[in-house]
Order: sequence, then structure tokens, then C-alpha cells
Amino acid sequence: MPDAPWLMTQTWNDLLFAHWRVDAAGMRRAVPRVFDLDLFDGDAWLGIVPFSMTNVGIRYVPPLPWLSAFPELNVRTYVLVGDRPGVYFFSLDAGRRLAVVTARALLNLPYYDAVMSARRDGEAVDYRSLRRRHGPAQFRAVYEPAGTPFIAVTGSIEHFLTERYCLYHRDRGGRPYRLDIHHRPWRLQVARAEIRINTMAAASHLRINGAATLLHFAQRQDMVAWAPVRLPA
Repeated sequence: MPDAPWLMTQTWNDLLFAHWRVDAAGMRRAVPRVFDLDLFDGDAWLGIVPFSMTNVGIRYVPPLPWLSAFPELNVRTYVLVGDRPGVYFFSLDAGRRLAVVTARALLNLPYYDAVMSARRDGEAVDYRSLRRRHGPAQFRAVYEPAGTPFIAVTGSIEHFLTERYCLYHRDRGGRPYRLDIHHRPWRLQVARAEIRINTMAAASHLRINGAATLLHFAQRQDMVAWAPVRLPA
């Protein structure tokens, strides 16, 4: 963890990690060259991750009910800078317009305003998202846990895809930065999902084929985040 105090807290709820194995050459063309692709057994991976945010807040500032809870949907892949593995986001759709505006302004992250809902029925989550503009970008799925919780073993594909403690992107001037996060190890479960509509990859000019290669569920994760740090270009 960084030496500086963390700045933001979030809680992530009812996550589905849906992952597809994708062509590394195609992914290389999609990710800025300043970030190295992080491959597993020679393959690149694309993740589509729906979940619900709660407890979104700045340190020492109580969460505001009308701002601190909303659905979010990420499209991501995995990169390296030096020996630091991290996440690179192609898009982040959110059901709270102010969060979209703030993240775009402060971090230049590709957030999009969307009409979204995440409804629980027992253990199942009925998740729906439709981007308001810059579309079409739509996702609809019903998913639920289907196995016993476990902590991913170092070196496993589950560990590779989920145990990442920073994101990488570029600021408005095109300069790369890293944003560090911290949380406990993920408690994952094998998941089953009926993905009824999914144009999220295509909206970012990415191609996936067929059903997801891997599906995992996580009930909850509490995290903290630090201020971004500029990297050498």
C-alpha cells in the first residue's frame, strides 16, 4: 500500500466476473502502447463486470445517500507497468450522472451515463444496463453464485483475473498514471449466468466470441483508493 493516506472508500456488491479469452494481437491494438499487456498462458482476457456500488465517499466525509449507491458495469483487460499488474478500463457505465461527470473530469476515465438496475431475487441478480448516449451499449443478465466461496490460489487464473490492486489510464494530456487501491483477498464463487443481451465489448470496438469462458461471483468487497500518481511516459 502507498505511504500516503487513502482518499476514497467504496463497497462493491453482487459482482459477476464474466471473462472471455481473446486474441492478444487484437488486444494489443486496443490498449495504449505505454501499458504492456498482461497475459495468462499467452492469452489476453476481457472482463465484463456488473455490480452495485455502496458506501462511496471521501475520507472524513460521511457518504451521501443520493450519491453513494448506484449500479456500475465495467469492461476491462489486464496490463503491466514494470512489475505492477493492474486493470485497464475500456468503459465504466454508471447509474449516477454526477459520478460519471466527476470521474471523467478528475481522472479522465471512460465513464458513461446509463439507465441501470440490479434487483435481487434470493441469490439471483437481475441486472440491466442501457447507455444513454455513445451507444449502442447494453447488458442484461441474470446471475447467481453456484459454488462454495474460496480464496484464489496464487498462480491460478482466478488470482490473475481478480487480485489486482491498481488501475492504469491516461490523463487529459495523454500522460499515463496509476491509481492504487487496497482490499482483502476476494472471496469468489463459481457462478452461473444467463447473459441475454451484451453489446458492451462491441461498443468499445472489441470482439468476443460465444459464451464467457469463466464466470465468478463475489458477494461483497470493501476497498479504499488513493490519489492517482503520474508515471513516466
